[in-house]
Amino acid sequence: MKKLLVLIAACSLGMAVNAQHLGTEYRLKKVIEVPGRQGIAADKDYFYVSDTRGLYKYDHNWNLVKKRVQTKDKNGKFIDPLFQNPDKANHFGDIDVYNGKIYTGNEYFNLGRGFNISIDIYDANTLEYVESIPWKAESGQVEVSGVAVDRERGLVWLSDWVDSRYVYAYSLETKDYYTKVQCRPEPYWCQGIYVVDGVMLLSADDGESTYHIADNVYKMDITGAPYTGLVQGTEPVKENPWAVKTDKDGKVVTRTGEIAGGAMGGKVTLLREMTDFRRAGEIEGLTIDPNTDDLLVLNNRGTQIILGMSQGPFTKEGYTKEIHEVYVYEKIK
Repeated sequence: MKKLLVLIAACSLGMAVNAQHLGTEYRLKKVIEVPGRQGIAADKDYFYVSDTRGLYKYDHNWNLVKKRVQTKDKNGKFIDPLFQNPDKANHFGDIDVYNGKIYTGNEYFNLGRGFNISIDIYDANTLEYVESIPWKAESGQVEVSGVAVDRERGLVWLSDWVDSRYVYAYSLETKDYYTKVQCRPEPYWCQGIYVVDGVMLLSADDGESTYHIADNVYKMDITGAPYTGLVQGTEPVKENPWAVKTDKDGKVVTRTGEIAGGAMGGKVTLLREMTDFRRAGEIEGLTIDPNTDDLLVLNNRGTQIILGMSQGPFTKEGYTKEIHEVYVYEKIK
């Protein structure tokens, strides 16, 4: 009898572990308003929401359990700073949670540019900082909009809103840069990512809130992405993410040192056009609930977005502020 009970428990555990699977069709179940505008993550007991400078933890009935929000007092001193270098960071992106830890990418973001990127890990119970994975500028990444843990391969992936041609991977074991995958075609202005069944989901802010054009969720197979690391080599120096630097004679300036050792091409296809958002706005993070296989997607609506930053509400439509909502979709097949 004891052996039977152990077997049943093991089977139940296996079912729970394997619950996260990607569907091909989803139907809107409900919409939850939240205080955070950036990311969403889920484990078997809690949901986690990131704001630009905050972390929120909810139970699975969407009751707030804990929060940490970085603010300043009247003297300009940081209160309960979330970032390890609060003077150099002002922005969380999409997040993920794995083995009791919340994985975040943070940076100083301003008008379409990211600086001082850091991959910081927080305790999912206390929301306190634990450790960091060093970011490598030599990879070519110039901004971090989202983080996703590849549970099967022990990697953590980063997306780039400024230049969404690539996603970048780091090893959870060694904490070193691992590889990158080229998104073909590019889902420009990628906001959030999530990895399931060897497939990366990418939410892209490629609609247009001003014109009520919907954003999209894409998928890309990343299985087989090989280790390429950093190698010694020579590459052009960039003036900015879109142009190379030239000298007084108009010749391209190069540098010699560590560069990305290679990349794999990934085929990007549309998973879902988000036409059922209450209003086209700025899509953000996404995840899959490990208990239900529900797809959760965070969206912001009500304000005009220019270069990734809110410019104020659409007052003629009745908005007085930006509204942040998690859309919960049940898997149909």
